[in-house]
Amino acid sequence: MLHIKNTKIISELQKYFSSSEKTIFTLLEELRSLRIFNQLFNGIDKTNTKYKGKQKLILLLLFPVFAVKDISHYIQSPLYQLYQCGKDVFYEFSNDSFMNWRKLAFQINKQLFGRIEKLSFSENEPVRCLIADDTDFSKRGRHFELLSRIYSHVTHTFSYGFKGLFLGYHDGKSFFGLDFSLHGEKGKNNEKPYGLTKKQLKCRFNTRRSEISYGQQRVNEYFETKTSMLITMIRRAIAEGIRFDYLLTDSWFTNFELIKFIATRHIKCYFLGMVKNGNTKYRFKDKDLSFSDILRILKHSQKANYNKKLRCKFYEKEEIPRRSNTSNYYFAK
Repeated sequence: MLHIKNTKIISELQKYFSSSEKTIFTLLEELRSLRIFNQLFNGIDKTNTKYKGKQKLILLLLFPVFAVKDISHYIQSPLYQLYQCGKDVFYEFSNDSFMNWRKLAFQINKQLFGRIEKLSFSENEPVRCLIADDTDFSKRGRHFELLSRIYSHVTHTFSYGFKGLFLGYHDGKSFFGLDFSLHGEKGKNNEKPYGLTKKQLKCRFNTRRSEISYGQQRVNEYFETKTSMLITMIRRAIAEGIRFDYLLTDSWFTNFELIKFIATRHIKCYFLGMVKNGNTKYRFKDKDLSFSDILRILKHSQKANYNKKLRCKFYEKEEIPRRSNTSNYYFAK
């Protein structure tokens, strides 16, 4: 498969840096060596512009190096003095709904995985782990597309914005962002869906996209549950060749649907999740028990193990659930 080899932008930039500036010099060399395939830009490189898709992408990746906060600050940066292309070029590129950003992220990450493995001098096998978590994206305006009223479980307050779901990969030393999606909270009040009045709903920004575009796929994901979307993300990572030993989540994602999905994977991975110390019932020894009940039984039936590195006590229990293979359960104290 052919890939773009145009390194004109990087070659022009390197003459402004000496080899003694190792950080910048190394970064430019890494960007030069990235293989980004033509197919990613087939749908967007149709206009007759001076800079093609990969060149715009490289300039965007260089924004943090030149302390460019975002596209709106590009005009005041040294990059603008070098290339003189307007910021609309980057806005159009970033907003193109036919750009497959997910495929691009996986392409770059897989290349970085291979390079880090070659540089690793550890004698032990790395512990490969997928980490899933969600966070709040609060917005000041009221006219964003698909804006909703969200509840923060950290501050216990309401705000306007989005819920972001993220999937990352950790090998014990490095962390890579693999995938993400944005979601809203519709709420139970049918008169104010997504916490907005009818007037506020009409004021939200709206645009039409092709049904086959990647941008429209993102819009469709907005209405899915975070658990189902996380399962889709993990399926996609496995299909892209990402292999992992554990999936790590917090108590919000510890549910039957996700645990069943991980337990049935042929790549032999395990689920690590927190359990809420509440009234939720769990099947243990053929009984429906709360977490505190399970912990009380374990305290009286066996001695706690201690992990010096993590400085915590834990109990290990082997169960044979119905219609399932032998499974191990760990309860940390």
